[in-house]
Amino acid sequence: MAGMAHVPIHWPEPCRRVPETVSSRVMSDSPNSTTTRHELLFLNYFRLAQALVYVGLAFTPAGIGWPHLDNIGLARIVAALYLLFAILVVTITHLSRTLGWLAILGTLFIDIVAAVLAITAMNDARIGIAMMLAVNLAAGALLLPLRLALFLAALATLGVLGRTLLGLPHLVVADDRDFLESGLFGMAYFAIVVLCNVLGRQLRASEALAEQRSIDLVNLSQVNELIIRRMKTGVMLVDDANRIHQINESAWMLLGNPSSDQRDLGRVAPELSRRLYHWITSGKLDETATQLADGMPEVVPRFSRLAPNDDSLVLIFLDDTSLVSRRAEELTLSSLGRLSASIAHEIRNPLAAIRYSAQLLAESNEMNPTDLRMVEIINNHCSRLNEIIENILQLSRRERSRPETLNLGDWSHDFVEEYKQGNDLGGDSLRVIDNSAAPVAAVADPQQLQQVLWNLVQNALRYGRMPGEPARVMVVIRHGEHGVPILEVIDRGPGIAPKVAAQIFEPFYTTHEYGTGLGLYLARQMAEANQAALEYVRVAGGGSCFRLVLTPPARIEPTA
Repeated sequence: MAGMAHVPIHWPEPCRRVPETVSSRVMSDSPNSTTTRHELLFLNYFRLAQALVYVGLAFTPAGIGWPHLDNIGLARIVAALYLLFAILVVTITHLSRTLGWLAILGTLFIDIVAAVLAITAMNDARIGIAMMLAVNLAAGALLLPLRLALFLAALATLGVLGRTLLGLPHLVVADDRDFLESGLFGMAYFAIVVLCNVLGRQLRASEALAEQRSIDLVNLSQVNELIIRRMKTGVMLVDDANRIHQINESAWMLLGNPSSDQRDLGRVAPELSRRLYHWITSGKLDETATQLADGMPEVVPRFSRLAPNDDSLVLIFLDDTSLVSRRAEELTLSSLGRLSASIAHEIRNPLAAIRYSAQLLAESNEMNPTDLRMVEIINNHCSRLNEIIENILQLSRRERSRPETLNLGDWSHDFVEEYKQGNDLGGDSLRVIDNSAAPVAAVADPQQLQQVLWNLVQNALRYGRMPGEPARVMVVIRHGEHGVPILEVIDRGPGIAPKVAAQIFEPFYTTHEYGTGLGLYLARQMAEANQAALEYVRVAGGGSCFRLVLTPPARIEPTA
């Protein structure tokens, strides 16, 4: 919709499925959540700092004397290669922005190997190097599943202990203190890995919960926005500068469809702006109906603050008086319908007595022709009045439809044969035409459909004939557009004038002297109860067509 109906409404992105477990996020090809990304960057930059420490220790001038390098060549080779490796990992992470868990596992394995070799070549700095390795393992426990993290802790423990147990005599001399330190570091590695993995799981669970709550809030906001836009009541949000911030479709239409650049309430609806100012200053609400634009229905405005004693934002509700009147009219018609049914039921008994008395009078041998004619008139009007009563009672006690899947071709042939036998019809006055290549199936209540078709055929036989010619009525079965089942009752009579055709489905409207005006009205009501549409279609060259568009049966798609 053009104009102010779209001021300004932001719709959220489609909902995303929140992971059920932490491992499902971490074990994917690329950890890509915000938290995981930060952890990965921290690990890569710490590795770079760690490599710089190795380089500083390995290339310390000889005059300083600490640390004592047991193998200068090995220390410098390990430090230089590890620095190049750290720079490469940081670069790859920044370029690709993704790093799979296998790559993380591989980099941590290299961290462990480099740390063990650095301890071997620089025994004096073994405690500091082992402590830095604990940070690598802790970051790995945040990024990897617990099994893989424990595997890395085991490798680091074996590496530290293996360096002590299998240390070559010309590289390092192991004593009891080295065994104790290596064992303690191994225990610390396992404890740190388990603790960080638990913390990582809790962190990701909190992140997933926060993400789900955010999605729920966005969805709730979207639902509320849609409800407000589709409300029949006009809703507007106006600030203290008399400027419109939000407006739904109903309010936009009640204001006369103003353009999108018109946001000043005083220009769009001066009377509404005056009432708003009066309500803010005096606290009194003017509840008289007013028309805000030419050709629009009258409305009753109501105002509400978003916060108590705060006039910065005010909600304006525009109640369409025509909707209230329509609802009252529907309630009145419903009450009148029940009242009419009660009156019809009460009239039925005395009417039966009058008709029975008239029949008894007609059997008397003392009646002259004039009196017999009067009795005949009484009987005819009693029959007509009884038909009206039956229609009113039928309308008031109409039962809920019980739809079934019907083959319209077979069902229509049975109906026509039954109708002919019951009304003593012969010849081609009533026939079925079904030229469909495939059977025409529809979903409808067979009893109610029979009543609809009976009314249509009865009207066609009664009114759809040319003067001096017999009636010719056809019941046509065919498929419509997109395979919709259609049942038509066509006659070759004079047709219906356009002015009359516009009113034929209204209750109690009839052009016949003895008509009740309820037949077509009841037919349409029962058609709508079966999710069908009944309409009148003028036939070219003369005649009338009453078309009943039914509901096709549901199609079940074959499963693969």
